[in-house]
Amino acid sequence: MSTPPSTAPIGANALDIHGSIRGIIPAMVTPFNADETLNIDALRQLTEFLIAGGVHGLFPTGSQGEFWALTPGERQRIWDVVVETADGRVPVYAGTGGTTTREVISLNGLAERVGVSAVSVLTPFFITPNDEELYRHYTAIADATSLPVILYTNPGRTGGVNLSINLVTRLSEHPNIVGIKDSSGDLSQTMAYIENTGDDFIVLLGRDTLIYAGLLHGAKGSITATANAAPELVVSIYDAFIQGNLDAALTAQQRLVPLRQAFGLGTFPVVVKEALSILGIPAGPARGPVGPMAPEQREKLVAVLTAIHGPLKAAM
Repeated sequence: MSTPPSTAPIGANALDIHGSIRGIIPAMVTPFNADETLNIDALRQLTEFLIAGGVHGLFPTGSQGEFWALTPGERQRIWDVVVETADGRVPVYAGTGGTTTREVISLNGLAERVGVSAVSVLTPFFITPNDEELYRHYTAIADATSLPVILYTNPGRTGGVNLSINLVTRLSEHPNIVGIKDSSGDLSQTMAYIENTGDDFIVLLGRDTLIYAGLLHGAKGSITATANAAPELVVSIYDAFIQGNLDAALTAQQRLVPLRQAFGLGTFPVVVKEALSILGIPAGPARGPVGPMAPEQREKLVAVLTAIHGPLKAAM
């Protein structure tokens, strides 16, 4: 059953959140037990680990969080646990992407009930809507919720569906659409988003190797998968940059590159989950058909993590 649109004034929360959407926001994995059910204890442990690492927000049920494999009820349960565990220490942004407008509006209704700070809405997948259809999609979503909406483009995961510069410029004028996560990997596109929108429109990097470059060009931070397994290192890129220490920020970015490159050692999104398990946080398997990493590939991942964290105590 669909959730009725909120009656709260559109844009009321958006005006309050602009200053807080910034920095390093981990795209959280969704921990599972061996039988692929939600592991709530591990989710709480991960939330505490990330906050202790200095992150500036949390982003559950995005692409790294296997949103496509979750029921609406599971998504709501995950948001509830993360919001409760965070307890106001950092904002929580819920991934509510879906293929249809009706589905996203319904999910946003669930997110409102939980009390997240904002929602992030991936472009539709499987279908390939044009710009006008995407404009109607996002404006209908933004009109139907009091939560601030962060656009999310990731063409590599959505069959090539991308949010064009002209479209984002149009959508940025909606009072309830406050920013975009750009996972295209195209820094020129990211720069164009920044140049063609107002100062209060928040552009976040979604490609972990481009955090430093994005900050140089005016991005406000990054929603990043690698921060699950190396929160302090990823946070140091942002913190050093804000402090004006560009050399330290660049050095931290360079240290992060091998972990991002290690994503190719297994089928997405299992590598980050196995990295967390190596570090002692039981993230569990990815939901099938994605399987575990091969032992020799896992050894390479251990070497990458050791270079970042030093000798590892967790069992391999």
